[in-house]
Amino acid sequence: MKKVRYAVVGAGWISQAAFMPGVAHTGNSEMTAIVTGDSDKAEQLGARYGIKCAYHYDAWQAAIDSRTFDAVYLALPNDQHRQFAIPALEAGLHVLLEKPMATSEDDCRAIMAAAHRSGAKLMLAYRLHFEPATLEALRLIRNQSLGHARLFTSTFTQHVADTNHRANNGFWAGPVSDMGPYPINAARMVFGAEPEEVMAWGMETQGWAFHDTVSVMLRFPGDRMAQFTVAYGLNAINEWRVVGTDGDLLVNPGFTFPGPLKHQLRIGDSKTRSDFPAVDQFGGETQYFSECILDDLDPEPDGEEGLLDVRVICAIERALTTGKPQTLVPYHRAKAPATSQKRDLPAIAPPKLVNASEPSKG
Repeated sequence: MKKVRYAVVGAGWISQAAFMPGVAHTGNSEMTAIVTGDSDKAEQLGARYGIKCAYHYDAWQAAIDSRTFDAVYLALPNDQHRQFAIPALEAGLHVLLEKPMATSEDDCRAIMAAAHRSGAKLMLAYRLHFEPATLEALRLIRNQSLGHARLFTSTFTQHVADTNHRANNGFWAGPVSDMGPYPINAARMVFGAEPEEVMAWGMETQGWAFHDTVSVMLRFPGDRMAQFTVAYGLNAINEWRVVGTDGDLLVNPGFTFPGPLKHQLRIGDSKTRSDFPAVDQFGGETQYFSECILDDLDPEPDGEEGLLDVRVICAIERALTTGKPQTLVPYHRAKAPATSQKRDLPAIAPPKLVNASEPSKG
């Protein structure tokens, strides 16, 4: 089988813990290059995964010109996405870009324009668009098993170490941009619509000069509401619930990997629990993206999907700054996650990290 050759750009926690070990599960993907500023990472990870080509960040254009890879998995800090994505796309290299897409709507549009000019594929790494429990939850909601879905609520919190880059780079490395895409994207998927109004309130409890705890309210058309809270420095929770006129559905855990996600469905007084098997979420999304490249298909979580989440994040930032609700221009997105996108590759045990650590540890 022909395989898509990937360069891993950014060898931090998320790349090492989830993306790199998942590539072997796909059957249609392989890693042929790594781009990092750490020569120890390049050497040790190269030996572990048989990656023959290594490049420093400063040599990104030389890496692109080498043609040693067909596609890029880009997992750098958010403010570097435009800088690295556009040259790759303009060279015709396909890009699997971690979320959020960028730190402004203009940067998102510039990345999309680069993909349009070259015809390269651009996909945002919304791994839950391929995860069985998430897709089943959307099926239940779309089939009106809960009646008319009116309310979405979510709590997503974690501890972040003072030494982690998330604690030292302001709003666009903070919980709204780091964790907010999960409840924002889930609410948009649940309602199949875009929010019309955004309000947010924040607290600074860690001494980091930005809001480390933020609560957000989104008003959707059709008298529907979404509420969520994201935070650094609180006990780890990740869950979301949808309440309809006839029932409610709790997904808890709702956003994490590699463990299983779980449903609690209540219709009237009747309760049903469903435990879904843990899957390799990163391997699944990579397999799907490689299929799109090999079969010349347009990926579902494309640049527009990324832009629409960033549009909400920017509105949250304005609401926190001004203390006033922010109105969004009405928008309709035709694409949505489909059950045919489901991937159930077996879960993998996280490998030993090389000069990297999870957010709570540094």
